[in-house]
Amino acid sequence: MTWIPTPVDSAFPIEEGAPPVPFHFANVLIFSGLAIFFVLGSLLAGRLLRPNHPTAEKSMIYECGEKPIGHAWYNFNPRFYLIALVFVIFEVEIAFMFPVASVYKSFLDRGQGLLAFAEIFVFVAILAVGLAYVWAMGDIEWVKGLKQDVIKAAREKADAARKAA
Repeated sequence: MTWIPTPVDSAFPIEEGAPPVPFHFANVLIFSGLAIFFVLGSLLAGRLLRPNHPTAEKSMIYECGEKPIGHAWYNFNPRFYLIALVFVIFEVEIAFMFPVASVYKSFLDRGQGLLAFAEIFVFVAILAVGLAYVWAMGDIEWVKGLKQDVIKAAREKADAARKAA
C-alpha cells in the first residue's frame, strides 16, 4: 500500500512531483506492539521491584492522607457531574477544531474555505444548542432555587392536565 499525503494530512504544502511517502501497516503493528510491551513491562517491573508489606493501617481507606471520619458511603451532589460533563464536552470540542484550524489555509488555497468554515460552524452550533438546553433546564445552576421548583411544578401540572384530557 502507498499513502499519498494531502494538504489535510499536513500543514506543509506538498511539492509537485515529490515521490509519495510509503506507508506500511507493519510500522503501525510494531509501534502498537512496543507500546503494549512498554506498558505491561512497566507494570510487571513495578510489581517485582516494589516492597510488599501489607498492614491493617495501609489497607485502611484514606482521602488526601487523612484518616476517614464518618460513613464512607456519602452521596455527592450530581450537579457536579453535570457541570464537569459540560466542561469535558467543550474541551473535546477544542481537540476536534484544532486540526481543522491548523490546515485552514490549505482549504482556502484549494477554494474550500467556505466548506471548512461551514462544517466548523455547524459543529459549534450543535454544541451551542446543547449548551442552551442545559442552561434552560437549569442544570448549570450550582444551587437550584425556587425558579426550578416552579418550572418543575408547572410541568407536572401541565402533564397532569394532558393526561386528564
